[in-house]
Amino acid sequence: MPILFLETILLIALIAIAMTIIIGRELLPAVVIYCAFSFVAMLLYTIIGAADVAFTEAVIGTVSTVYFVIAIKSINKQEKEKGNDAE
Repeated sequence: MPILFLETILLIALIAIAMTIIIGRELLPAVVIYCAFSFVAMLLYTIIGAADVAFTEAVIGTVSTVYFVIAIKSINKQEKEKGNDAE
């Protein structure tokens, strides 16, 4: 019974995190929250016994988060350079 309760809490957390990502206006906080989504999904996969899927989720969640942050930082840098050129 306690496992079912924990799974329910994690599923509710996944829904709440997904809604936060959708509603959010800023990109960088959305990426960080996406990392939390990936972590909660990994926990859920581990609890239900899918260790291989949990490992894959952890790796892909980490790598994609790093790529998203790099992309956002480079876009911000390009926008700042473009703004300085206009002046």
